[in-house]
Amino acid sequence: MDFKIREIRTAQGPKKLVRERETYFRLMQQGLSNEHACQIVGVNEKTGRRWRHGRSPQVKRKAGPAHRPVVPPAGVSRYLHEGERIYIADRVREKASVRAIAAELGRSPSTVSREIRRNRSVDARGRWYYRPYAAQARADARRRRPKPSKIRQNPELRDFIQAGLGQRWSPQQICQALRMTFPDRPEMHVVHETVYQALYIQGRGELRREVARALRSGRTRRMPQRQENSRQPRFKDPMIMISDRPAEVEDRAVPGHWEGDLIIGKDGASAIGTLVERATRYVMLLHLPDGRSAEHVRDALVTTVKTLPGHLVRSLTWDQGSEMAAHVSFTLATDVPVYFCDPASPWQRGSNENTNGLLRQYFPKGTDLTAHTREHLDAVAAELNGRPRKTLNWETPAQRLHKLLAA
Repeated sequence: MDFKIREIRTAQGPKKLVRERETYFRLMQQGLSNEHACQIVGVNEKTGRRWRHGRSPQVKRKAGPAHRPVVPPAGVSRYLHEGERIYIADRVREKASVRAIAAELGRSPSTVSREIRRNRSVDARGRWYYRPYAAQARADARRRRPKPSKIRQNPELRDFIQAGLGQRWSPQQICQALRMTFPDRPEMHVVHETVYQALYIQGRGELRREVARALRSGRTRRMPQRQENSRQPRFKDPMIMISDRPAEVEDRAVPGHWEGDLIIGKDGASAIGTLVERATRYVMLLHLPDGRSAEHVRDALVTTVKTLPGHLVRSLTWDQGSEMAAHVSFTLATDVPVYFCDPASPWQRGSNENTNGLLRQYFPKGTDLTAHTREHLDAVAAELNGRPRKTLNWETPAQRLHKLLAA
């Protein structure tokens, strides 16, 4: 109670009342009213209300440098802190734009916009105000951990999910069934991510561990996901990405653009290379009896490409598998550029993915692919190339390629 009567009663501005402000909030936390706390501290009641609501007196600012950014403390940069919320409240009262506030704070505009939308207060007339201390309290309540799980608290919900997993339903199918079975009971509604978390987080034990085996992926642990911009470069030599591929490749009007990949044998110890021409769907198989290292794949590609006319080999599209680490030396030997797909984007080589599925009828998963000779691979490729294709108006890939060679 050091400030019951202030010695200096003249206006001192917000900066010179730091100690008074700290004492005011300490008294408010003790349960005192605004009027009583202001009397003890020695400030006007309006000043106390401005402090509590995070408002600053409306003072016309002179044109000059922009507001100084409020730098988040080290270690908590992911979340807004109280100082930033006070700053946002002051700038909102000055009618600053969200993008201007975000630039001054060094935050994303979406972060500031979401903060104002989620934590603002609305009065009876529908008007909204952004009060930083109330916003901070809401954020703290939202971040309180650990939170009780919805599945753990509701045995009926847990039993329904366990029964669905026992029938080999996916979590998304289970969640939709919950909404259809219990349309008027929101406590029985969850999103599929909630089910996945209950399965994968072992410490909670909300669902029996054996039901995790019902997932079609067969995984008992969640696979880590990384952002694209956090990935390390795949090869020491720079890659040419598929976004830089010529436009003529997309419409399949010009022949000579190929897609490639490997089909892997038992325990990853053997492989067969596959090449598919985009315009004709013509298939060629690479024999890799000595392994699937970058050098072996490069040599097999060079040997195969040199058997074709130059106008039928214009480019090669591959995924970012380690077998293409020698892509630069392949390009130097054949003058064929290699374009790489984006990570985890198999649809960018759709023809090759479809062909690999057809080849699994001849080379089943879990088998040793070194048992197949060069002659057998050629026979399989010839059988596929002699098969009529709907996408070719029921012509065969071999017929289409023969027409191109004749022309």
